Amino acid sequence: MLKYRLITAIILIPLVIVALFFLSPAVFGYVVIAICALAAWEWAQFVGWHSQAKRVALGVVFGIALLAIQFSFSDITVLAHEPIILYGLWAGLAWWIVAILLVITFPASAQIWGKSTSVQILFGVLTIIPFYCGMMVLRTIGYHSDTFFGAWWLLYVMLLVWGADSGAYAFGRTMGRHKMAPKVSPGKTWEGLIGGLITAGIISWLFSLYAPIPIPDYLLVTSIIVVVVSVFGDLTESMFKRHSGIKDSSHLIPGHGGILDRIDSLTAAIPVFAGLNLLVFNGFGL
Repeated sequence: MLKYRLITAIILIPLVIVALFFLSPAVFGYVVIAICALAAWEWAQFVGWHSQAKRVALGVVFGIALLAIQFSFSDITVLAHEPIILYGLWAGLAWWIVAILLVITFPASAQIWGKSTSVQILFGVLTIIPFYCGMMVLRTIGYHSDTFFGAWWLLYVMLLVWGADSGAYAFGRTMGRHKMAPKVSPGKTWEGLIGGLITAGIISWLFSLYAPIPIPDYLLVTSIIVVVVSVFGDLTESMFKRHSGIKDSSHLIPGHGGILDRIDSLTAAIPVFAGLNLLVFNGFGL
């Protein structure tokens, strides 16, 4: 299993970097849409749809909806003021507050949402659509002054989340004693969260020193919030998997499970980071 994870990581990381820095915003958007459509295909299992016909149908619907959103942009390189992007980010910020409460109160919360297919599909919409909005607005922020400006910020969030996850795993394995959410994910510990925050703080500090872009003075604050929310992104997917009785969202990525298993933390981190910076703070000073 470890061998497959390493091989997959070695293949995927260069592809992510190429996508971030070398694809045009439009092509980058198509790649994100494809990822979101696959995520929706996997989400269908969370609502109890196990037939391929229903799963494919849900993926297609999400893909068409996101394509319609992308084609509606008057200028895909300037998205910070697009109403649908802003609504998507506000929806993402609100959803992840709700999701944290659902995780904290699980399994009692499942008595409310667990029997409603429409509510569970709505949860998928609130997870996937804001993720797309966050990815696109971050990639294109400051695009006309520096085409790589947004790519650096997206890479930062990804490094932050991946680093925090690795730090949490290391601290949790060596010192973890106190469970965060034993009814959702028994492996998550408070010690792991602290380790993840420490690792994220180091990454944030290094990025502020060496990144070739201006760094806002509130970066550490937003980074801490994003890391905590990213943990709950992981826990939220674990909650839905536990409720639906499945182990992995799919087996698309050898050694890693499915698309949602790889981007669960990012589906929370990306829209929250974009929302905090663009809606709450001063938009990277631009």
